[in-house]
Amino acid sequence: MSLIVLMRFFVADVNLGQWNNTNYLIFLFTAFQIELLRRIIQDFPENFRLEKYWKTLPALMIAPFNKVHLLFGVFFSHLIIIAIPFVVLFVLTYIISPIALLTILFIIGIYLLIDLIFSGIGLFLGVFAISKENYWRIFAIGIQIIFYASCVIYPFEIFPQEIQPIIQLNPFYHIFDLLRITWLEDNAILTLINYPFQFIILIGTAIIVPLIGIYIFNKVYNKFGIVGY
Repeated sequence: MSLIVLMRFFVADVNLGQWNNTNYLIFLFTAFQIELLRRIIQDFPENFRLEKYWKTLPALMIAPFNKVHLLFGVFFSHLIIIAIPFVVLFVLTYIISPIALLTILFIIGIYLLIDLIFSGIGLFLGVFAISKENYWRIFAIGIQIIFYASCVIYPFEIFPQEIQPIIQLNPFYHIFDLLRITWLEDNAILTLINYPFQFIILIGTAIIVPLIGIYIFNKVYNKFGIVGY
């Protein structure tokens, strides 16, 4: 759908910021890869609810393990599951716009940090899926809105100027923008120098969100436990 809609803007060779009819597929394919990573946000609640109704979750929770292990366990298993489609899309993007090895490594690092952020969000939603299902659905809708309001599918310039300042408050917007800028510029060092604010948001969010997810999980689960079967 985004390809159909956006290609209408590029019929007359009109530019939307840095995007045009020659490089828009880079924007689109990175959006597909981000969407694959975002799936982990649903994986946590779905897996927890499945374990909950199988009544195997209490045994898991009383086991002597750190919630950090749970976070990274799902994180790595999710990467394995999406590896093939993700690599295919990555290679297609590379064919369209080849980049240097250093840029590839830098972009892979950004993707891993994005997936870590999504893992923290998934853990946050997961505890509400087993302890407070009504809250889980409300939070899930809110996160969905935040995600799609980050210009992950459509370029920033397509939105009215009145809305653009609101979009710029969204940390996901800056993170996804950094990813795409890095690919277009193909100079990781120059990108870090020119866009330190976006990089700080990426690192800060990748640290804070998982920690918040672990903290909220422990607090909510210790207070409410497993509710409903």
